[in-house]
Amino acid sequence: MDRLSAMQVFVDVASSGSFSATADKLDMSRAMVTRYVAELEQWLGARLLQRTTRSVRLTDAGEHCLRRSQQMLALMADVEEETSSPDSALRGQLRITCSVSFAYAQLAAAVADFLVQYPQLKIDLNASEGALNLVDARIDLAIRISAEPDPALIGRVLAPCASVLVASRSYLATHGLPEGPADLAKHRCLSYANFGKSVWTLRRGEEQAQVSVGSHLSANEATALLSAALASGGIALQPTYLANRHLADGSLQQVLPEWTLPDMVIYALYPSRKNLSPAVRALLDYLVARFATVPW
Repeated sequence: MDRLSAMQVFVDVASSGSFSATADKLDMSRAMVTRYVAELEQWLGARLLQRTTRSVRLTDAGEHCLRRSQQMLALMADVEEETSSPDSALRGQLRITCSVSFAYAQLAAAVADFLVQYPQLKIDLNASEGALNLVDARIDLAIRISAEPDPALIGRVLAPCASVLVASRSYLATHGLPEGPADLAKHRCLSYANFGKSVWTLRRGEEQAQVSVGSHLSANEATALLSAALASGGIALQPTYLANRHLADGSLQQVLPEWTLPDMVIYALYPSRKNLSPAVRALLDYLVARFATVPW
């Protein structure tokens, strides 16, 4: 017997307090209503209703079953609604993840604009520095910055991700402006946590330099290092999606502008092309178009 149907019958009996009223509402015989409830009780191994000639009352087990049945029926209604909705009326919920810095600087605003187009859609954004397992965490879409994305995932390129060296003007006024990569070793550098040390690779044409910087402050997250740089804490390596605004308003100054740092790539990653929902496809297409605009 269909357990979801049995749950629906049970919920209606609990609500109306009557097998006959439920039979009339659901257009089935009273005997069938009784059978559904009995089958549900047999499946759960517990009595759900106390029946007398005058009333029907929930047992303690029935109270618990009622709450869970209502949740199950609501979830099924959501599934049916999401899968049957046309692209122009996307519904349901998407779960996406990205780094804290990219969420802060770019993705949160992009998602907010996307939801204006699809007001019946909901998005849960997980901003995290950890590499989540997309399947285990039920993530629909991951935005990750990498030179080599996970080959087990399907990826679409959103944009290149350039980086620059930056410091506050007050820090440079006190400690001096580096004239070449080797000078970085003499400065207070702000680096990404990596077992207590960091190596920065810089290029100028065919020339390449690798500098082991003495990190006075390291962190595992870019916005923390950005805040330290703004507070005159030293020279930081920053993605341009974070640094550009502060370079434009003068709160930060680029260091060694003639030297470039290795580019990364911003990918949108998802577990499989099979059964990709219309909502995920719509969000993917939107992000590709948004980040194709330069500068972003």
